Amino acid sequence: MHAIELKVIETKPSPYCIVTSRTIIRCGSDPIKREEEEVSLNEIGYDDIGGVRKQLVQIKEMVELPLKHPQLFKTIGVKPPRSILLYGPPGTGKCLIARAVANEIGAFFFLINGLEIVSKSAGESESNLRKRFEEAEKKSPAIIFIDKLDAIAPKREKTYGEVERPIVSQLLTLIDGLKQRSNVIVMAATRQRNLIDPALRHFGCFDREIDIGIPNAADRLEILRIHTKNLRIHTKNMKLDGDVNLEQISNETHGYVGADLASLCSEAALQQIREKKHVIDLEEHTINAEVLNSLVITQENFRFALNQSNASALREIVVEVPTTTWEDIGCSDHGKRLLQQLVKYPFQYPEKFLEFGTTPSRNVFLYGPPGCGKTLLAKAIANECQANFISINVRELLSTSIGEPEANVRDVFDKARQAAPCILFLDHLDLIAHDGNTEYGGDVAHRVRNQILIEMDDMSAKKNVFIIGAAVGWNIIHPRFFKTGRFDHIFNIPLPDEQTRLKIFKICLKNSPIDEDVDFNYLANETYNFTGSDIKDICSRTGQLAARESIEKQEQTNQTTTTTDSTTLNQRSLIHPDELFYFTDICAGPGGFSEYILWKKQ
Repeated sequence: MHAIELKVIETKPSPYCIVTSRTIIRCGSDPIKREEEEVSLNEIGYDDIGGVRKQLVQIKEMVELPLKHPQLFKTIGVKPPRSILLYGPPGTGKCLIARAVANEIGAFFFLINGLEIVSKSAGESESNLRKRFEEAEKKSPAIIFIDKLDAIAPKREKTYGEVERPIVSQLLTLIDGLKQRSNVIVMAATRQRNLIDPALRHFGCFDREIDIGIPNAADRLEILRIHTKNLRIHTKNMKLDGDVNLEQISNETHGYVGADLASLCSEAALQQIREKKHVIDLEEHTINAEVLNSLVITQENFRFALNQSNASALREIVVEVPTTTWEDIGCSDHGKRLLQQLVKYPFQYPEKFLEFGTTPSRNVFLYGPPGCGKTLLAKAIANECQANFISINVRELLSTSIGEPEANVRDVFDKARQAAPCILFLDHLDLIAHDGNTEYGGDVAHRVRNQILIEMDDMSAKKNVFIIGAAVGWNIIHPRFFKTGRFDHIFNIPLPDEQTRLKIFKICLKNSPIDEDVDFNYLANETYNFTGSDIKDICSRTGQLAARESIEKQEQTNQTTTTTDSTTLNQRSLIHPDELFYFTDICAGPGGFSEYILWKKQ
């Protein structure tokens, strides 16, 4: 089943109307040509695209110069680039960039959708492709833009039919045939480079590759300014209220791509319209001009839109924008300072490392007993660096299918690059510590380990991705992980000492009503060899106990009195020290909750 796109081409009254249950909708039988539908796209220029200035400079050099001044390349004796591959998450503006370049230089823009070009009939797909290239050549100078190239030419290990391979050969032939011409450029787009057939990436085909990644805060601000400028009523720009802070919005939209930000602005505008519905007379055929003029988008409208939206580029593999802070975890000042030096400084002060002629560390390895806060530490430093956070349990990467473990690893690292600035947290690396791990079959651990090492070596410092590995010990990890440029810093996360346990107790109970007899120093002293997770469990169970006791008291009060005593019913239950001491004794024991029930009955 294919979705049918519908477009409103006329309304009565015009130009505005309100759709109700009585609205009559008529559908025409003739399809609308896409060229007519996208007339407005022919007006797109460089000023309408934000967040890709560096990429635009590269593309203009590769496209504008060969099409407008081919004699430059003839004089110097080099062949100009004929094809460019743009890669990056959906919605980052790859197609819009190609349109803008074509419009700016006056070239014909010819769109080829990879999903539409493929046919099940033998030879039809190749024929469709040839016709598109021939038509573009007749209308030169032209830019041929192939969207979703991976649908036409998928990587061979991901090819499930015989239709795709002849198309790859045909595409190679057509692009090679453009070498001697100076008036046609081929641009293509895919979300990941490794999804396309490697034959298309050799020199002479798509040998120029440009990363259109997820925009950073400054890029998002530029995109927001463009989209708020383009929200229109009649011929005037949509008015923004004085309280709208686009810079704040850009800082709160980690992982949002251009399409997400455009949708965010539209949703904010729609919310403003919803707020004015009470002053709109649905019986009238037209809307009062005063109502139209009163439409002003506010910060609250954007706040509503933010709550309704999410970052499309950060789906599938879960990417967080962590909210964990140093105040939320019981970390020693020494440990905090070390992590800041190793992780935060390279993120926030890269120019300092260049100034001193050195390359900052990009990876760190944490080891220590389970429950000591390795994941929380990684989240806290990601929050301080204002970076996205991807947490992967290595077990999730293991699979016995041929080629799948390596593909899983590549997907994770590709997502981290797309989500940059990003901290990638690889937990339980001990699962792939040795080749002898046969739980997942044969050499799976070996293959996953090798692919992770390849990806780590390929991770350029420019990608702004920091990798944090974790396991229960460092001496059980394969030594290849600790070669220069990989995990070149090893950081021990031990069991918390008494002062750290004291801090953890206070953090866990900071939002709970505490009896004045609670002695935190005594609790910290009594929990020797407890992990942070154990202490959190103690506080959680004690809170549950106090909540149940409060409910029981309230129910007893309801049964014995007919008059509601607001003071008694609203009184918050207090966590008593005896209950904390009890859970200190039994929390780590095998009886756990059963012992709690027995003790409570007694």
